[in-house]
Amino acid sequence: MTSQNTPGVDPAAKPKRRTFTPEYKLRIVAEYDAAPKGEKGAVLRRERLYDSHVKEWRAARDAGALDALADRRTAGVRPKKSAAETENEKLRRRIERLEKELAQRDAALEVLGKAHALLEMVSGSAD
Repeated sequence: MTSQNTPGVDPAAKPKRRTFTPEYKLRIVAEYDAAPKGEKGAVLRRERLYDSHVKEWRAARDAGALDALADRRTAGVRPKKSAAETENEKLRRRIERLEKELAQRDAALEVLGKAHALLEMVSGSAD
């Protein structure tokens, strides 16, 4: 029996994304560049890479950006915030929103108060 028929095993499991260290990238670019014309494809096949990988890594190397060779999708993953920190941020945003609404209401009440005073002055002078 094959593992595809085994219960509990997902036959279409999500594959893991490969990551490459900057040292590996530099080594592969150097090896690819040093390979004779007909052997460059063999390097790519052996490492299961595409020529676009080498082009991108070479451009980063030529720009002198060794840190640009680090994989940003997987490197430096942000640590997860604690529940208390998440709740604090949520409450801060709510407070900011409520303070803004309060300032708008205060301004509206001030305008209404001035309009009321003006109407009283106008009605008093009309008598």
